[in-house]
Amino acid sequence: MEEMPQLTQRQITILKAIIDEYIATAEPVGSETLDKKYSLGVSPATIRNEMVRLTNMKFLSQPHTSAGRTPTPAALKYYVEHLMKTKDMSVADEVAVKEKIWDYRQEVDKLLREATKTLAAKTGTLALTATKDGDLYYAGAANILAMPEFYDYELTHDLLATLDQFDYWWKILEDQEDVFDILLGEELGTKGMLSQCGFVYTK
Repeated sequence: MEEMPQLTQRQITILKAIIDEYIATAEPVGSETLDKKYSLGVSPATIRNEMVRLTNMKFLSQPHTSAGRTPTPAALKYYVEHLMKTKDMSVADEVAVKEKIWDYRQEVDKLLREATKTLAAKTGTLALTATKDGDLYYAGAANILAMPEFYDYELTHDLLATLDQFDYWWKILEDQEDVFDILLGEELGTKGMLSQCGFVYTK
């Protein structure tokens, strides 16, 4: 596995701002936007220079002729693993979830459905659960409609269409060696149509 390049603190700060902006807008991010919206403490020229360096380090890419940059899968993984802040559940929420799951402990089908619904509700996104028996549970499909990247009809259609394809999702999970990981872009298999999507899984 290729070793991740070392980033300076300034590069980390700029990269985080780029990813935060990209998550909010799903649009390429330019140095002028960063200078206006984020207090980075450096000049626009310095931001541009650092963006070039981050591009050379494979953390950013430049789509088409856009002046802006988008984070690569490597950058997004770095963000999740090092920069994203975790949110602890309140004691009340944790107890409520455990009680709900406990109620269905003897009924596997209902247990998995409820667990998937709870995951979707707590993450605010689409949640999937696949079993070796060939069952695929999902919840939170409506959540993705609030995300700017899914304003694209074709992307939304392509993602939702995979919810009827158990074999597609099971193969993705089966091919992974790690118990927990983040899959992005081409790592989501042969369906290039999901190149803008990310998938966090655990086995």
